[in-house]
Amino acid sequence: MRPKCLLIFVCTMGMALALKAQDNLTLLQALESAKHNNPFLKPASLDISIAQSDVLTAGLRPNPVLNNQTLQLLSSKYFEPGTKFYNSHNNQLWWQLTKEFQFSGQRKLKQEVANKNVITAEKSYADIERNVLTDAGNKWLDVWYNKINLLIVQEARNNIDSLLKIQQIRLKNQVISTSDLLRTQLLLDQYQLQAKTASQEYANTLQQLKLSLGRTDNMDINESDTVINDEATGKVDSLLQISLAQRPDVQVVQSNIESAKSNIKLQKALGKPVPELGVIYNPQNTIQYAGLYGTIPLPFFNRNQGEIRKSKIQLQQSEQSLVAIQQQVQTEVKNAWNSYQLSKETVAKYKSILEKSEEVLQAVRYSYTRGGTTIIDFLDAQRTWFDTQKTYYEALYNYRKNYLQLLSVTGLINQYNQVL
Repeated sequence: MRPKCLLIFVCTMGMALALKAQDNLTLLQALESAKHNNPFLKPASLDISIAQSDVLTAGLRPNPVLNNQTLQLLSSKYFEPGTKFYNSHNNQLWWQLTKEFQFSGQRKLKQEVANKNVITAEKSYADIERNVLTDAGNKWLDVWYNKINLLIVQEARNNIDSLLKIQQIRLKNQVISTSDLLRTQLLLDQYQLQAKTASQEYANTLQQLKLSLGRTDNMDINESDTVINDEATGKVDSLLQISLAQRPDVQVVQSNIESAKSNIKLQKALGKPVPELGVIYNPQNTIQYAGLYGTIPLPFFNRNQGEIRKSKIQLQQSEQSLVAIQQQVQTEVKNAWNSYQLSKETVAKYKSILEKSEEVLQAVRYSYTRGGTTIIDFLDAQRTWFDTQKTYYEALYNYRKNYLQLLSVTGLINQYNQVL
């Protein structure tokens, strides 16, 4: 007996540890996990480092240029008397050290453009993060909905299964007819098939959520999480102002405008000549010479006209994009707000219907088991309860999804710690 008891104890402890190791994530915890572990968000964060590398490049100064020219007498008849081929009397050397000097502020303007591009990269990453968090939140809601749907089907199946056992006893006692038993069996078979489908859909959405969260371990969601914080929604006018000020994709376009303005100044500076200055050391046939070197391009043809024109067009393009995205934000916020309010009212109405269907089912079940009504009435009440359950939780699912969409279009989802 002892080995058997020990085996039971070990199995029980193993199951307990497995359940403890399984995380039941709330929506907030899921978003936190997606922010740090999403496999597609990690490489996107490197765009900021790439932009910061351009800042380093923009701050580098031009390298000095060392130039050497050596001339050697080839005919011995011109050699100095008593000298050989490699003697310094028979050759000339030219050493030249020069460097470009960017007097028009090109280096400073390059740094300015590069720093603004870093800001743009940070805002772009924030927008990617907004989309990733929205996707992770929707996947969490999908898992929640499929899990609730599975629980509803399982509850309905268990109710009919227990009734079927009672029906089998009542048939033996000739209290009911065979058709009553068959009707109960048919409904049970339907629920069993629906339970298999619901179980597979739940497993599929859970795997998709794991991918979005960057998780490979055993996990589940906390279906009791209320999700919605009405205080975060506010009024549509205030949400619209928040969206235009804080939404990352709006900030990306605004940052592009600032970068374009700096780029215009840079391209104008690049159109100005850059002198190259230096010194020369020139020993010729043992005679020492030294001097200065200077060269500057003459801007008769190329004054960087094409890049200057392109930078101005890019500024116009960014300004027009800002107007377009502001209009898009207004439309998205208003639509999300209206959908959120409608779904909120719908859930409140279905909640009262749900309670009534529960009362009706319990009353009809009690009456049927005592012969006060027919099997048709009971099965009809069971179907009504089942349909009402599914409709209510579908409405609740849409309500939460619209809430998440409202957070997404306003950019508040990036501040999920404060709004959930």
